[in-house]
Amino acid sequence: MTWRKNWLVALAHDQFRTLAREAGAELVVRKGQYGPWHPGRCAELVVVADGAERVVGHAGELHPRVVKALGLPERTCAMELDLDALEAAGDGVPQAPGISTFPVATQDVALVVDKPVPAAEVEAALREGAGELLESIRLFDVYENAEQLGEGRKSLAYALRFRAGDRTLTVDEASAARDAAVALAGERTGAVLRG
Repeated sequence: MTWRKNWLVALAHDQFRTLAREAGAELVVRKGQYGPWHPGRCAELVVVADGAERVVGHAGELHPRVVKALGLPERTCAMELDLDALEAAGDGVPQAPGISTFPVATQDVALVVDKPVPAAEVEAALREGAGELLESIRLFDVYENAEQLGEGRKSLAYALRFRAGDRTLTVDEASAARDAAVALAGERTGAVLRG
């Protein structure tokens, strides 16, 4: 998959998360297997409502037979989301987020993991490790180069946005939250900072 397709899939996942958040539902992205997507290159989009999980969509690379049958470019990606199911899983009327008067602190991290490790697992560990100061997280690059990273490895680059509701964060506070996020990602997924 080219960097552009990886970026587009990551952007779509981010948009799905935004839609779910605005609907008042928690969206989980995990590895899936569902036709017409390519096995191993499909993400399952799940919402959690009232303690139960419900699949509301899929995203990823289409199976080569589907691509050939439809005359599409090689390694075409597609996404679907059942908006009615997403709305039903939500908690009612969407609430506008509060607007903070304090600035955001953005820090990027590039983590190297084994290729089979799903980006969603790395993101979940970063999100949990960063704690309450994390406002948002976004995957913005997936890079694969055996010469630079080692055979069977990939680099996942994330933008982490930190903000406190009651003060301007110091560099040390934002860096400590980032370091805690990276440490937990390393513990759970074997991720190491790309350097």
